[in-house]
Amino acid sequence: MKQDTVIKILFVTDQLELAERIISHLRNSGIAVRPARAANEAEFLAALDSLGPDLVLAAPAARDLSLAEVARLIGASARDIALLALLEHVDAAALVQAALAGARGVALAGNSEHLRGAVLQEFEALGARRAVRRLEAALREANRRCDALLDSSRDPIAYVHEGMHVRANQAYLDMLGFESFDEIEGQTLLDLVANHDAEDFRGLLKRLARGEPPPARLEAHLKRADGSVFEALLEFSQAAFEGEPCLQIVARREQADEGLIEQLQRDPVTGLFNRSHFIDLLGEAVTEAGRGRNDQAVLLVEPDHFNSVVERIGVSNVDALLCALVDRLRGALGLNDAAARFSDHAFALLLRARPHESVQVLCSALAQAVSGAILDLGSHSLAVTISIGGSLMGEKNANTAAVLDQAGNMLRNAQGEGGNRFALHDPAAQERAIAEKDQRWHNLLRDALAHGRFVLYHQQVIALNGSEGALSELLLRMDGAQGLVLPGVFMPVAARHGLLPAIDRWVLREAIRLLASPGFSEQSFFVKLSTPSMLDAKLAEWMGEKLRESGVAGGRLIIEFQENEVVTNLKPAKRFAQQLRELGCRVALERFGVGLNSFQLLDHVDAEFLKIDRSFVNDLARNAENQKRVRELAQQAQARGKQTVAEWVEDVSSVSLLFGAGIGYVQGNFQHEPERLEV
Repeated sequence: MKQDTVIKILFVTDQLELAERIISHLRNSGIAVRPARAANEAEFLAALDSLGPDLVLAAPAARDLSLAEVARLIGASARDIALLALLEHVDAAALVQAALAGARGVALAGNSEHLRGAVLQEFEALGARRAVRRLEAALREANRRCDALLDSSRDPIAYVHEGMHVRANQAYLDMLGFESFDEIEGQTLLDLVANHDAEDFRGLLKRLARGEPPPARLEAHLKRADGSVFEALLEFSQAAFEGEPCLQIVARREQADEGLIEQLQRDPVTGLFNRSHFIDLLGEAVTEAGRGRNDQAVLLVEPDHFNSVVERIGVSNVDALLCALVDRLRGALGLNDAAARFSDHAFALLLRARPHESVQVLCSALAQAVSGAILDLGSHSLAVTISIGGSLMGEKNANTAAVLDQAGNMLRNAQGEGGNRFALHDPAAQERAIAEKDQRWHNLLRDALAHGRFVLYHQQVIALNGSEGALSELLLRMDGAQGLVLPGVFMPVAARHGLLPAIDRWVLREAIRLLASPGFSEQSFFVKLSTPSMLDAKLAEWMGEKLRESGVAGGRLIIEFQENEVVTNLKPAKRFAQQLRELGCRVALERFGVGLNSFQLLDHVDAEFLKIDRSFVNDLARNAENQKRVRELAQQAQARGKQTVAEWVEDVSSVSLLFGAGIGYVQGNFQHEPERLEV
């Protein structure tokens, strides 16, 4: 599931607290949720129209709306909505009752792991059903277009099933001297082969019947309807006709220029295959992997610090560098392996007939073949290193896009850890790989904390209503070996290893130091803090000491928390917000507006700024539902005297709509690209 995917969930329960708790569990586990709640039929029908839910979580004990009635209403709506029975505990009787009522499955309200798994499973199944419907529609359209293309093609094309003609275009009929397909429908392909080729062709049909793959090309003599014979080159490929597997045959009078074909498949600089041909080869390998073959892998290779190397040798020597690298790589590859220039300075390798356990050995050999050589490039001699990312191929990841994405992710991991190394995605050992990667990132984070390798950027928060004051949000990055690392990569690791409080204190210390410097005397900073910091009873006292030492007014710090974190930690959040007020600091609630009763939070945590959830800003110009929700949030915030901020604003039309809705501030790359701060 994509990170920015929002699951729309309709709760049918009398217990508001239960729904809020489940929403918080899901969001804490990384699932973006847009919820609604219904307690009776009228509310349920209204929510079907206003929310358009993906899933319904219904408590069988709901007073005014039974599980069976919910299932009936979903069925009557003619919508594909997954229904889960929301149970506090489960036994055989509860499972039977839920199934009889029409639920697809159950979700345990008190077990966050089961709840998350059940929601994701049903949402992914729903996505698969939607994808199947889209594919079916696309297939119908593709079949219609293919049929039209087949009829208009100048190439003679026929489809043969079990040796019998089931479809042929007019060019095929003309070539053989037939007026209509009715004349050859049901005839075998063997009937059209000249007598002196018949025996060989009969053997071919027997091999095909046993499931052997067809030859790519075959020269044969064919008979026309009038009995004359001519030479033809037949090209075979596997196909399907009306859902049945068959053989597609393209008959050509002239043989293609093999030398020209070979030339078109090659990169002119390196002599390797080009990207297009490599994708074709990879597609064939993926098909074989889906059938159970597990001795293949794909590797992506890039020279480390390429831009720095180019600055040293000059652009004119880049081609020579790439050719020198290719020479080193070729020496370590086998006859069954295929290599391609995949992009400007990246290479792709398809390894075949190599057991998975030997791929690591080859990767090590490739890296050593490059790092152990001195490359002579005109007047320059230098040593370079490479990073390798790869994916072992098997049934679990038999998909061209998937294996390339996996190899690309592994390449970035290798580069992020300093380069001159390799990383492999092994679908059979994914958990082990995740654990090893997690430990490496943990070590990098501890090193970053110890040696000051974190970097701060800031992004302006711009007023739409003429308010004064320079506001910016601080954005944290980590300085990695291959460039800056975004928090979406390292913060989950920091959370798992208890490093969030230390990182938060580093950010706060640097924020206060910056605010005390002359260049930021008129500035105020939004600073995100994690939940562990909110729960830290000593943090407010520490912040007070730092503010007093620097002489910075507390009001120039706007401490920011996520709404769902506050909901599930209401008492400590209320305590900490009060402590911040005593320091003069202000409070902001981020991702605001997606809870069932977001504004009730303000009775406990009195935040000055409400940063509305980014899902409401996505595609704002074309989404009437989001526009309506933004207006409602702005109106309620104004009634309470609160400032509203819209994040991730990326176009001028959204700015205009947000201004019209009454939003006070906007933030996004459209207004201001994040700018590095020297800390």
